Amino acid sequence: MITNLNPESALFIANVNRIQQSIAEANNQVSSGKKINVASDAPDQIDTLLQLRANLQQNTQVQSNLTLATTDANAADNALSSSIQLMDSALSLASQGATATTDAAGRLSIAQQIQAIQQQMVSYSQTTVQGRFIFSGDQDSSPAYSWDSNAANPAVQEINPPSTRLIEDASGGSFPASKTAPEIFDDRDPVTGNPTANNVFNALNTLYWALRNNDTTGINNAIPLLKSASAQLNTMQAFYGNVEDRIQNATDFANNYNVQLQTQISQTEDADITSAATELTEGNTQLQAAFQMQGQMPHSSLFNYLG
Repeated sequence: MITNLNPESALFIANVNRIQQSIAEANNQVSSGKKINVASDAPDQIDTLLQLRANLQQNTQVQSNLTLATTDANAADNALSSSIQLMDSALSLASQGATATTDAAGRLSIAQQIQAIQQQMVSYSQTTVQGRFIFSGDQDSSPAYSWDSNAANPAVQEINPPSTRLIEDASGGSFPASKTAPEIFDDRDPVTGNPTANNVFNALNTLYWALRNNDTTGINNAIPLLKSASAQLNTMQAFYGNVEDRIQNATDFANNYNVQLQTQISQTEDADITSAATELTEGNTQLQAAFQMQGQMPHSSLFNYLG
């Protein structure tokens, strides 16, 4: 390629272009706060930066899931705490109904109180968070149990849902975080399907019919069932207490990991504003000096050499 520029002019233009490029880069860093604005700014670091951002996005989703899981676990813990208090009341009423000083009318009155406890217990099995039935496992749009006062056992099972959802933590692990209403309130033998001694609904219903029938033997037989059912509720509450601890640990880890990722991203893409501003000033100074020097250079033509 033929050029009309002499070597000195070509070098001057090359230096000016270099200084202007440096000024443009420094100006972009100062205005955006980033030293990487496009892939070409640091092609060797783009893969790392994209991976860090992907990790941050995933961790943010984990944090959101943990927040929701915390709400669910707290609601379950509260429902179980209230359920245990109901069982304590039922045990107290059972003891009262078993005494010889309580007559048939008194037992019938106590039976009505037990029925109210049964209905309240079913309502606890229907506990919701943001419209989701938290004891309905994978089918959380519907309650597992409904109340039918005309049924022999008014706690009527509507669905028997599995609970397969796991809570993921930021370290890559996962853990189960919920129990279903059948597991908590309606424990049954897996072979026969009959209520076990831990069955909350059955214990209350057994007591209800014994009181209504003025059956002191039946009332006394119901008391051990109530105690076993109460122990079952305490076991379920302990499960949720453990879940709350695990969620808190996972949340702490995710929060720390979030700070770590944001720090790494900042170190990778954020500009050193002070350094960039200094470079911008120096670049403008160099550019001005270059033009001044170029203006002071002697300019000769062919006519200078002709007599």
